[in-house]
Amino acid sequence: MFKEIKNKPLRYILICIYFSIIFFCAIEINFLWLFGYSPTIRDIEAPNMRIASELYTADGKLIGRYYKENRSPVEFNKISQGTIDALVATEDIRFFSHSGVDIRSLFSSLASTVSGDKRGASTITQQLAKNLYRTRNIKQQGLIKHVPLLRTVIYKFKEWLTALKIEGKYSKQQILTMYLNTVPFGSNTYGIRTASKLYFNKEPEKLQVEQSALLIGMLKATTTYNPENHPDKAFERRNVVLSQMEKYKYISPQEYNTLSKRPLNIRKGQITEEERGDSYLRSAVERYLSKWSEDNGYDLYESGLKIYTTIDSKLQNYAEEAVNEQMKSLQRRFKNIWGNEDPWRTSDGKVIENFPEIASQRLPIYAMLKKQYNGNQDSIDAYFNKPKKMKVFSWDGDKEVEFSTMDSIKYYASILNTGMMTLDPFNGHIKVWVGGIDFKHFKYDHVNQAKRQAGSTFKPFAYLAALESGMSPCDKFTDKPVRIKYQEDDSTKYWEPKNSDYSFSGREMSMRWAMGKSVNSITAQITEKVGWDNVVKYAHECGIESHLKSVPSVSLGSNDVSVFEMVKAYGTFLNKGVRTDPILVERITDHDGKIIEQFKAEQKRTLTEEIAWLMLYMFRGGMDEPGGTSQSLWEWDLWKKGNQIGGKTGTSSDFVDGWYMGITKDLVTGIWVGCDEQSVHFRSSGTGEGAHTALPIFGKFMEKVYHDASSGYTYGPFPAPGVEITRSYNCPSPRFVIDTTKVDSVDTDSLSVPDTLNIDDTNLSDPPVLVPAEKGAAVLPKSSQNVAEDSRAERKRKRQEKREEKKQNKDQNN
Repeated sequence: MFKEIKNKPLRYILICIYFSIIFFCAIEINFLWLFGYSPTIRDIEAPNMRIASELYTADGKLIGRYYKENRSPVEFNKISQGTIDALVATEDIRFFSHSGVDIRSLFSSLASTVSGDKRGASTITQQLAKNLYRTRNIKQQGLIKHVPLLRTVIYKFKEWLTALKIEGKYSKQQILTMYLNTVPFGSNTYGIRTASKLYFNKEPEKLQVEQSALLIGMLKATTTYNPENHPDKAFERRNVVLSQMEKYKYISPQEYNTLSKRPLNIRKGQITEEERGDSYLRSAVERYLSKWSEDNGYDLYESGLKIYTTIDSKLQNYAEEAVNEQMKSLQRRFKNIWGNEDPWRTSDGKVIENFPEIASQRLPIYAMLKKQYNGNQDSIDAYFNKPKKMKVFSWDGDKEVEFSTMDSIKYYASILNTGMMTLDPFNGHIKVWVGGIDFKHFKYDHVNQAKRQAGSTFKPFAYLAALESGMSPCDKFTDKPVRIKYQEDDSTKYWEPKNSDYSFSGREMSMRWAMGKSVNSITAQITEKVGWDNVVKYAHECGIESHLKSVPSVSLGSNDVSVFEMVKAYGTFLNKGVRTDPILVERITDHDGKIIEQFKAEQKRTLTEEIAWLMLYMFRGGMDEPGGTSQSLWEWDLWKKGNQIGGKTGTSSDFVDGWYMGITKDLVTGIWVGCDEQSVHFRSSGTGEGAHTALPIFGKFMEKVYHDASSGYTYGPFPAPGVEITRSYNCPSPRFVIDTTKVDSVDTDSLSVPDTLNIDDTNLSDPPVLVPAEKGAAVLPKSSQNVAEDSRAERKRKRQEKREEKKQNKDQNN
């Protein structure tokens, strides 16, 4: 068809135009997969800026960011004019006059290259196309990528096409804004705002001209012109940019002379890891939103979301303070207990001789070494025993040591860890999430990733099953030896639970007293009466999701559960029998604040309001009843204005796991303490039970919360029942005085008991002595054990008062 055109020059021009159109169309549609993907008009209209998502507390405090490219976008009017001038003068002086591809500059560049002065001709818009749409990314390449010179030409053509599309959609101001928000500045820093914060600790609108020139100058080679690593080269490059600005009349010669002599004056801001906010909470939110992100097509690391959690920043801070105070003290105690002895023991106290070797085989590197050394154990051992410098966790800050891998295994095996969660069960908002003692060294989250034996914190589900069967808190059982028959693996077996103080009192106790004192024998009797299947049933109804083995010992916490599950389940009691699924995120918005998603906790009634109120009344027995296992809480300032607290301690076999579940009128808190290695544990109940490990964290935490009037949480009693209570519950337990020279036991609630047990016959035969109540007071339960505990608590309070008095006097003197 071109032969019909008689004018040869015109014919050849049209032929070139025709085949150019064909060529560009082939690139656009990726003909035969030769050219790779090209951004579509839809891509241009909705560009992926790969903006970091930001994580906030419920009260608006930024606590973390998710990013692959650390950028924080800024609007055009927040960019200094000096930055715009420096960019245009240095990168694309004809930016405001071309349409994305500068043909004049292209030919000028070709002529300069031929003469030996190689310089680029990419416009700012082309550079934006390359940065924003990754036109040279290997995933965007076609089969021509294997042809070196040709693939470079294709890159350029694709960038031209994309630049033309960008210019057709956006204004020059918008293009400059997108460019400055996406361009890399080194050190995993993207965008002018992040760079301004990193190098000058200020917002981009406040950059001085010479500071803008330095940042724009870095774009040529971010490593070469990094002002920290190469200040001389950065200084020289900055002045090149300033000279370009003078050349094109953006600054005067006098300004150039002044600005070019100024030092770099780098003032680093903390924006990388600190602003990312690596933490258990950040990691937990990522897991929490993983399915939502997948279902809705969002990427936390690139979508620029603003994620508002349910976390209360004040409560979170107080929880972390309480954890740090208690865990630091506990670690000292643990070290003093074991001294130079190995703490990894069997249940009968014998050292596990090959413990480090077994632990090393669980490391990912073990399989690699086994393959590398062809299974030669001597070579593997030599690698693991070779000392090297490393930093390890300590409560006094990271310390440098020269450890072998085996030394490291032994060291970390003896570190106590914890998990803590606080829930508002009325709306399902998680207020506190502490996954461990230090995220940098211990990534495993002990709130919802770890599962451990719950010990006696599981007992309430047996008492719940009893109430559901028609019993009342006043129903009585006798503390006596129990032998329970059950079937397992087609054979008959017997279970004989022992009390944690190694004796049976022979006393008749109400269910409230037995639960408050955590009596194993009575819990076992109740479990047998209601059926262990029902205990499992009601635990699941309340919110325990883990598989529970239905055995007679289920009520004593023989199954593994998470802190998350336990808090959720206990929340059902406070929320009047309505089970609430906890939520960690309240809402998500886009970068401009437009709401994308709001989350609301799912709720389901699983208990009657009467049963739930009776359970709260039972939980208060830990404080009210003789020998109640929560009475150590008297040590803290928690008892004003009629405040009431319900709770349950828990300790697993061999004092491996310590628990405390605390309930106030507003919140439910669950705490676990122990070593990640379950063979490493305390020696005795006096140091390792939940009342001495986990409970103090709760006490310290709630004291801090109550002392802060701005926290919104105040002292006060549990609400009165909203329905008629049809069962008897007000049955005060008698308080006994016993000769403590005969019996000196420590009430705990652990599964840790010896195989054989000497029953204290004195407890079965000696008559109890009632303590008369004060005039006008109700007859409240009081035991000699409790008298001793009250006395100790009183002494502690007096000591604390004296310490505070001394501190006040010292402060006044100073």
